[in-house]
Amino acid sequence: MNCPTALAATEDRRRSTGESHQALHALLGDHDQPLTIPAARHAEQARLETSVFLNVCKLGGLSQHPLGIVRLRPEEDRLTLQLLDEPYIIRYWVDSLLPRTADDSGDPRDRICGVAGLRYRREGSTLVLYRPGTPARIALTGFNPRWWERIADRLKQDYPLLQKQPDWTPQERAAYTVTVASAREPEQLFSPLFRRIHATASPGPINSTDAWHNGGATFRLEATDGPPCPDLIRLLGDGPTGLGWRVEHKMCTCRCDHTHGTCNIDFRDPATGKVVQYSNGKWGRTTDDSHPLDELNETVFV
Repeated sequence: MNCPTALAATEDRRRSTGESHQALHALLGDHDQPLTIPAARHAEQARLETSVFLNVCKLGGLSQHPLGIVRLRPEEDRLTLQLLDEPYIIRYWVDSLLPRTADDSGDPRDRICGVAGLRYRREGSTLVLYRPGTPARIALTGFNPRWWERIADRLKQDYPLLQKQPDWTPQERAAYTVTVASAREPEQLFSPLFRRIHATASPGPINSTDAWHNGGATFRLEATDGPPCPDLIRLLGDGPTGLGWRVEHKMCTCRCDHTHGTCNIDFRDPATGKVVQYSNGKWGRTTDDSHPLDELNETVFV
């Protein structure tokens, strides 16, 4: 396969995951078909990815990398994430994900903060997130794993973290069971989106992507500085690496002379029937508009 053809075959996947062409070239065969993005093979893998995504997507805009993810490597039985090498980003992920007991309300989901059943271990320079008794794995790379451990140790001073429990606690199992039975975290929707998170980002210096359940079968997906709508529609719709999401309604200013004005797209996922209401605020954020990461980093280990 010649170079221009090979580059075209990896283009949409690179745009969606942040992977390099060099890293993907080995996956190309002799054909010139676009390289696809594999889905999670196991429901447990998809559920773990969904829970991680929905817990960390409140990070906000601190860098060009949405959720602090520089790139992803999606495989059927594993997802590898390279996180931004910044202590504050790691602090946010630790604080958002590690399970701890919360209030004693009637809903089991409110009794656990973080991701129910989540445990971690070090494998060399990689930090692996998993749930005991399941095949689900998310590997975190790109930073010193000792940061994660130091931050977790500091959090233990304030929260009753559950990491010393080798198995699920009854409270975690109850929260997980209710979550799976509900429609608030459909893994068929959010795991594939998480594996394409860079599709929601613009080429600008600041990107923020957020998602949440909006009631019933409707979900919200919001970017402060998303890509041009035609690009997003291709990458999440019927493009070669897309999700097959269909556009039901669109109000777009991308082709106007001005850059301001919110873009709104209502997608429907044919596989689940869910509606995703997407908005791109087009804030035009720059690094000068947000708290510099170096200042936030100074607070992490204090």
